[in-house]
This record gives sequence, C-alpha cells and structure tokens, in this order.
Amino acid sequence: MSAIRYELGSDKVLTLTIDMPGQSANTMNKAFREALDETVPKVLGDLENIRGIIVTSAKKTFFAGGDLNEIFKVTRDDAQAFEDMVNAMKAQMRALETCGKPVVAAINGAALGGGFEIALACHHRIVLNNNSIQLGLPEVTLGLLPGGGGTQRLPRMIGLEAAFPLLMEGKKLRPAAALKAGIIDEIADSPEDMMAKARAFIDANPNCQQPWDKKGFKLPGGAPHHPAMAQKLAIAPAMLKQKTKGCYPAPERIMAAAVEGAQVDFDNGSLIETRYFAELVTGQVSKNMTGTFWFQLNDINAGGSRPSGVEKETFKKVGVLGAGMMGAGIAYSTATRGMEVVLKDVSAESAEKGKSYSENLLATKVSRGHMTEEKKAEILGRIKATDSAADLEGCDLVIEAVFEDSDLKAKVTAEAEPKLVDNGIFASNTSTIPITQLANASAKPENFIGLHFFSPVDKMQLVEIIVGEKTSDETLARAFDYVQQIGKTPVVVNDSRGFFTSRVFGTFVNEGICMLGEGIHPASIENAGLLAGMPVGPLTISDEVSMTLMQLVRSQSKKDVEAAGGTWNPHPAEAIIDQMVNEHGRKGKAAGAGFYEYPAKGKKYLWPELETLFVDNEKARDVKLQDLKDRILFIQAIETVRCLEEGVLRTVEDANIGSIFGIGYAPWTGGAIQFVNQYGVRAFTERAQELANIYGERFTPPALLLEYAEQEKPFT
Repeated sequence: MSAIRYELGSDKVLTLTIDMPGQSANTMNKAFREALDETVPKVLGDLENIRGIIVTSAKKTFFAGGDLNEIFKVTRDDAQAFEDMVNAMKAQMRALETCGKPVVAAINGAALGGGFEIALACHHRIVLNNNSIQLGLPEVTLGLLPGGGGTQRLPRMIGLEAAFPLLMEGKKLRPAAALKAGIIDEIADSPEDMMAKARAFIDANPNCQQPWDKKGFKLPGGAPHHPAMAQKLAIAPAMLKQKTKGCYPAPERIMAAAVEGAQVDFDNGSLIETRYFAELVTGQVSKNMTGTFWFQLNDINAGGSRPSGVEKETFKKVGVLGAGMMGAGIAYSTATRGMEVVLKDVSAESAEKGKSYSENLLATKVSRGHMTEEKKAEILGRIKATDSAADLEGCDLVIEAVFEDSDLKAKVTAEAEPKLVDNGIFASNTSTIPITQLANASAKPENFIGLHFFSPVDKMQLVEIIVGEKTSDETLARAFDYVQQIGKTPVVVNDSRGFFTSRVFGTFVNEGICMLGEGIHPASIENAGLLAGMPVGPLTISDEVSMTLMQLVRSQSKKDVEAAGGTWNPHPAEAIIDQMVNEHGRKGKAAGAGFYEYPAKGKKYLWPELETLFVDNEKARDVKLQDLKDRILFIQAIETVRCLEEGVLRTVEDANIGSIFGIGYAPWTGGAIQFVNQYGVRAFTERAQELANIYGERFTPPALLLEYAEQEKPFT
C-alpha cells in the first residue's frame, strides 16, 4: 500500500492524500520517499488530464516532518549517501512544483518541519481555522536545519529578515498568525470549505509558477547585495553569535544556507542547503540534542519512569499550603488544568495575594487575545483562597510549599494530612530536605512524596518527583499522573539531601563563587558560564536565588547532618557568601544588592567593589577560559554521575532531562550525562582528574566513572 493515494476526479483535479501505513502521523521516511518516487512520474505522465493538484493528509495532522529514527543513525561515513538521498527527494518535490499546474496544500492539521516544507513547495496554502494547529520549521531546536527546501523557499516568499526568526529560532505559528506572516494564503472554516477553496484557486490559476521561477524575480526586502540588506547582514552574524555563544552550529548554518542560497538560483541554493544539512545531521551537537529532546523526553512523557500495574488517576481537588511565589504558581498550574484548588496561607489576606498571581497571569492572556474573560473567571473560580485548614477537606492531593524549615513543614503536615480523602497523597515541595526525614511527621509515610517544582512554576516545565524510603509505588505512580495532568514533565529520583537538581545546581553556583574567591575576575566567571552554554552566569543566578536563602539551606542541612552524627564539610564558596551577606549586606537581587548592582533605572552591573575585595590581577590575567568553562560543566556532570552511583538517579534519561529542564545545564550537550558520553568517558575522566589536581578533590572522578572509563563504556 502506497503512502500517497492518487485520486484523479472527473473534474480533472488530482488529490494526493498522504497516508503513511501503520503510523499515526506522516513522516519523511523510506516509505514516503518510495511513494514520492512512484507518484511524481505518474503525475508528470498524466498532466494532459490534470487541471490542478491538491496535496492533503488522511491523518489528524498534515505531516510531522523528518523521520528522526533515520536521521539519528546517519554517521559521517554515510554523509554522501545521505546527501544523495535528500537531493533525490527534493528533486521529486521540485518536479511537482515546476509541472506547470497549480499545486495547493490543503493543511488539515499541524505541519511542522518537513511537513511545512511540503506545503512551501506548493503554490497555495490553505489551513483549517483551528487554533491548535501549529505551522513552522522547528528543526533548529534539535540542532538541525530545514533540509527539504525551507531555507530557500521561505526567504524567497517573505524575505530574509522576516524568515530568520522562523528559521533560526524555530518559531511555530497558529493559523491566524501564519496568515499575517504571509507563510500561508487562506484559512478555511471546515474541511469541506478547505477543499472548495483549493478548487477555487485551481479554477482561477490554470497555469502556475512560483514567484522565484518567474523571470525578473526579486527577493522581498532585498537580496543580500542590496545596500539596505547588506548593511543588516554585516552585523547579523555578530548578533547571532551573541545569542548562541558559539555553542549551537545550527542557527549559523541556517543563516549561511539562506544568505548564500539567495545569491544563486533556486536549484543551486537547494544544493547548498543539503550540504549544510548533512553537516549538521552528522555532527555531535544534533546527536546530543535529538537524543535527549526527542527520544529521551518522549520516553519520559510516555511513562518510562512510572511504576506499572497502577491504574491511572485523575485528580479533582488539590490543596496548596503556602501562597508565596511557589505555592501561587502551583495553584495556577493546577487550576488551569481543570482541578479545584484550595490555596491556604496563615492569613486570608496572604492567600488572596497568592490568588492574585493567577489573576494577573490570566489577565495577560485575555489582553493578548489568548483567552476570554469567561474562561478567566472560570479558572479563578476554581481557586479558593483561605486561612482555614477545614477547607482542605476532601482533597485527593495536598502539596506543601512553605518556608524551607523542617519544623514548620512538620507542623503543616500534621494539620493538613487528616483532611485528605482515604489514600490521599501528601507532597512536599522542598528543594533540599530529605523526604524520608519530612515523612516522619506523616501518619502515612507510604503516601508521602516529594514534588519539587521550579520557579516560576507557570513557565518551568520540570517537576522532580522524590521517592522517600517508605513511599509506595502506587503513590509514585499517582504523583506521576498529577504532574502529567498539569502538563509538566516528571523526572523520578530517590531520596537524598538536595535530591538531584538542587545538588547539581549547588555545585554550579558554588564553583562560580569559588572562582571569585580565587581571585578570578567576576566578568570572566559570568562570561565563562555563558560561553559554556549555561543560560546565565553563576553570580547572576546566585543573586536571583539570594545568598540569604543559600545560608538558610546550608544552616538547615548542617543542622540535620550533625544531628544524625555526621560531619559538615564546608565548601570554599561558603566563606565568600558569608562575607558578602554578613560584612557587606549584599544579599541578592530581591534585596537590591548582591554580586550585582540593581539601579532603579538602567541595566544591572557587577558591583565594582568585587574587584577590590577579591580580584587577583595576575591570576585574572593568566586564567584560561577553557579551564573556567570546563570547571562549570565538569563539576555538574561529576555530581550527576555521583547521583547515579548512589542510586539517587534511576535512569540516564531522568539525569539528562532533569539537568537541562531543571537547572539549565547547557542544552547543546544533551544533558549532564550525555556531556560525559560525547566527550568520551575515558577522556572525561582524565580531564576530571586534571581539574582535581589543580582545583581540589571535588573534581575527583567517582568510582562509577572510573569503572566506565576503564571499560570505555558510555552511560545508557
């Protein structure tokens, strides 16, 4: 059975319906290429009987894009064969595009990546008026470029400047926005209306050519050599480098393919695109990003970490204790997914203030036309702000999000837990205190679990689920269901002080602060973080978190460790934090002063006194940038391996996704464990030992790392 159905009507309109056998979505795989090789010659041989062609889909979506299972396996040795295969497929699309007959894309669902490139190869694009439909070329998010003609057709359609955000940022547009951007031509109210409009276009345009195939075609907005465009392109690479920090080859290759391709005819531009595409497909960064953001993320979202044999649960009423920034965000994320929420704080006024956080977020959606006033009122109506524990009666889940103090957490647990339904779950949003320790305050420790959200909750996708010593598999499975019910990504870890994400995050900020204490210039430290691929530098994030909170967490941890008979081993960064807070009153961003100054007007800037207090000019001059970058990435990866070794992390997938989504570990690496794999486990271990010899035993390779290095075995 062919993946493309060929139906020539009595009105001489040919409908090509893409319908991949045995798949829920259409992809550019071998079966599609074979169908294209079969279909296009048939079309060309039948042109006398064809007035026009409609390309549509039998699936819920139009076309999902390239087959990542195939692409992921392509190696450098396969590069020439891969180029030949891509060029052959593009030649068939080009033959259809230049057959002289009008070709219309009737887009009934999402058209992303290669799917949208099929639509771009048509002369006219009509999309169903459905706000859930997304259109665009998001290949860059996996370290790739649109290899089916997207870097050539889109700039010729809307101009280089307008095409760049869609190509280099992977922006996806809804139908109305796509129409406004000029990447589609019409919106249809129903499938019938869509097909009628397609036929109307065919009737009105018996002979069709793409604008770029017509004599005298000029690129919208100007070709690269046009004075106005040349001026913009002169600074575009520098602006791009400022964004990517040189960590991501895909946006650079996309710009090169688009600009170089715009200076030659379409067919040669297409060859340029294929060469850059093959380079990225066979490169390490795309392997890192595709492996993690596609395969590993899909595995997690499919329930790879969820215990089997437990019936899926749908939560109806959730209590949130503490209406601060975190609790308010949890309440918002829960209420927007249809659940009733009880938001409790010590006073009704504080609870209402927490509810107003949701009101402000929803009001912004209304103002942007993404939500109606009625929908906003409906969601707010689900949130009950209260100071009474009695209102928690009947909750099937209660999430505690109070101050990071184990005594306070024990108090609210005892107060709220009796209000749960039979077999209800109690969860703590603690970021560092062991769940097993907190569960001592619970009458049902088997139903006690950690749900560690990240701030701001409405924007952060990850939730770290922490399993205590007595937490049951049933509780874990149901907590997993709740996280997915609110549309977030769950990673599952076992209990430990700081769990996984907070432990690794702590190594990042401490290493940056430690560098400052060694005399390295703060600007070098911040830039090293950015150039390594972290979203912000360690001093910036320290200010965001606040150094007083770091002191508080450390104090609680030290108290707990010593109470258990252990010894607290201070980190070199602790003295710098204490000096900043206790001697200079610089607590962080919220207090208006930290490693940075925060003027009322204008941008923040590094506190000038840091140079006087800490910088050793000779060391600051001599330090190697690569050493700084390595220290930032290696210290986090080493701690991640320790978490695997100790059984805190259960899977490599959770390690990679958790490190990127939870703490912003450089996405180009594919995650902390993939960074080790792609560096080479043995080479990584040797470099870690070098760093340990110079900077301290915290870089010493863990036993598990040494074991894998000896076997030259990657972490899987």
